[in-house]
Amino acid sequence: MTIRTIFCQKLGKEKEGFSKPPYPGQLGQKIFEHISKEAWQLWIKHQTILINEHHLNVLDPSTRTFLENQMQEFLFEDKTQTPKGFVPPKS
Repeated sequence: MTIRTIFCQKLGKEKEGFSKPPYPGQLGQKIFEHISKEAWQLWIKHQTILINEHHLNVLDPSTRTFLENQMQEFLFEDKTQTPKGFVPPKS
């Protein structure tokens, strides 16, 4: 099996890409074309922080809209904002 590589817009270097879009729709296609698996994992970690710190209900449509907007900012606009008061866990 051949590994697909792309120039990752988030990380700024050639990295392993996805074999299929990790998210539905046009945004999923854009992620497939421009975001690496490594950058996607960074988003998943950040998304978890957002869900936990804001006590979000992922079944709520407004939460999904909020997370999708945050995803676009995180992956494509380099606008990462950690929730106010967030303290990373100690290693």
